[in-house]
Parts: sequence; structure tokens; C-alpha cells
Amino acid sequence: MPNWTTLADQALAGDLISRDDARSLLDAPDELLLDQLAAAYRVRRHYFGNRVRLHFLLNAQSGLCPEDCHYCSQSAVSAAEIEKYPFMAREKILAAAERAASLNVGTFCMVISGRAPGERVFQKVLDAVKEVKTRHDMHVCACLGLLTEDHVRRLEAAGVDQVNHNLNSSPRFHQEIVTTHRFEDRVATVENVGRSGMKTCSGGIIGMGESDDDVIDLALSLRELGVRSVPVNFLIPIPGTPFEDRGALDPRRCLRVLCLYRFILPSQEIRIAGGREVNLRSMQPLGLYAANSIFIGDYLTTPGQTARADYEMIRDAGFVLEAPDGSALDASRLDVLLDEVRQPA
Repeated sequence: MPNWTTLADQALAGDLISRDDARSLLDAPDELLLDQLAAAYRVRRHYFGNRVRLHFLLNAQSGLCPEDCHYCSQSAVSAAEIEKYPFMAREKILAAAERAASLNVGTFCMVISGRAPGERVFQKVLDAVKEVKTRHDMHVCACLGLLTEDHVRRLEAAGVDQVNHNLNSSPRFHQEIVTTHRFEDRVATVENVGRSGMKTCSGGIIGMGESDDDVIDLALSLRELGVRSVPVNFLIPIPGTPFEDRGALDPRRCLRVLCLYRFILPSQEIRIAGGREVNLRSMQPLGLYAANSIFIGDYLTTPGQTARADYEMIRDAGFVLEAPDGSALDASRLDVLLDEVRQPA
């Protein structure tokens, strides 16, 4: 069994931990979990202090997707009962951005379903981004599917700060998740973004039936691509999707994965994304000792916990909110936000 302090030292020195140590971390007994979290927090604290960055997710176009991603309620092979709609009206997008700003969000994430954006919808995205950036001091992230170099250039010109496109899993396991596009297609989009001035955002989903080596290989792919923001999703097995019977996750497994990603991706923003409430449950606060970011509010087609619950979790664990510029907000600001969201939101 490796020494977790040694793994933290390696991460802080910029060295890659060995595959054997990574496997041992994921396979470690529960009684060592707090030691793992303490070591991961050393690395997290070095780069991010005790700050927590908030992201707000807007599903600006839902369903109607031709892809066959087996985990997704919006895919062509899903029979899940979700709301389906074309690209949102401008007023709804601006209202969502206003809500995000009121929650002190650092990044407003605009997502559309589909393989790749058509020109008409893409232009609407660009127009919405420009208006949101004009009105609010927030970063904007766009998640639009597979993107060409031309897409990337136009997004950057419109003021997008980062682009999300998840690799989802390892190259080996990718064919078990989706057959309508290749792992290399996803990598190409991340590489296109990486050559721009925008921040790369890419992560994956844990709990789809992948092996420990698949979990490790995903992290290694993200490191090799130089991804700067990493959302870690934990599968919610949605009824009506091909993966509705998968998801044998427990909170301790989720926490070990977050520790591993902090050791392999020491300086990257690591965000606990979809499935946080369902899979971490009462142990959500412990995730912040490895990760430095969360989504606040709802996800694409599944609900999150209330903003008040998230604020209380951050405060009670001794963390502080991060401003869009990366600085720590005064603790009194969190008290004000708690008072403003006294009612569930």
C-alpha cells in the first residue's frame, strides 16, 4: 500500500504517480479513506486554498439528439421521460444568467444537446454569449458537442471563456458507451479548443461499468491533453436509458476517485458534477477536500439540491466562495447569500 503523503509530494512536484499506486488508491480499505483525503487536500490547498468555485448549468436545448450515448436521457436510444425543446428563447437564457449571477456563480455553463451545432443554433449561442458577458461579471462556458476549428475561433471571438467537451471514459471503454462517434472525435474537439485562447474543460462519468484502469486512463488522457477544468460526474442510472441498471457506486468509491484525480491532475480545477447528491449523499462535504468546484442548482435533466444546502455545506466545512477572478470572497458574503436564499431555490 503506497504512502499517501508520498503521493501528495509527487503531485506537488509535478511528477506522475505510478499506475500501481493509482490502483492501490482505488482499492484501498475504507479505514484509510480519511488519510487519502488529507493527502489530497494538501495538493488542493496548495493550488486553491480553501476556495470553492461555483458553476451554473443551463440546458439551453434538450433532447432531440441523434447520438446513442447509453448513459444519456437525451440520446436517440433513450426512452426517459424528459422535457424536450429546441434552443431556448433569449429571454429565458438571460433570466438563467441573472439567476446564476445572483448566486455568485463564477462560471455560467450553456449546454445544447446534439452531435454538433447547426449554423442557425450556433449563431444564437454566439448572440446569447455576447449579451450575457455584457450584463454579468461571469465566465461563460459552452458545451455544444463536436466542434471544428472554425467553431472554436468564433466562440472565442464572441467572448466564451472555456469550452466543455467530456472524454467520458478511457479509449478502451468508449465503445461500450457510444457507437455513433469515436473517442478520437472527442479528443479532436478538446485539441481544437486547446489551440485557442480559451480554457479547456473535459472530464468523464464514473460508474458506467468501467474498470479501475479505465478510471485511471481517463485521468491520464486529460493530463496528456493539458485540460484545465475537469468535471467528474457520477452516473445517475436514469430509467429509460440503456444504463438504467448500472451504477453500483458508494460514497467512499466516489471520494477515492476524486483523490486519485487530484493526485494525477494536481493544478487543475476539479469539479464534482452530475450525480453528486445521489452518489455522495451525506458525504458530499468530504468531496471538497479533493475537488475545488461544484455545480450549484440543477443538472441537464436531473435536479440538484437547493442553493441553500450547497451554501451551508461550503460554510459548515470551513470553505469560502471564489469570485470569478479567482480571489476568495469575504465570509460575510456567504452569510448574505444564505439569507437571500432562505427559501428553497
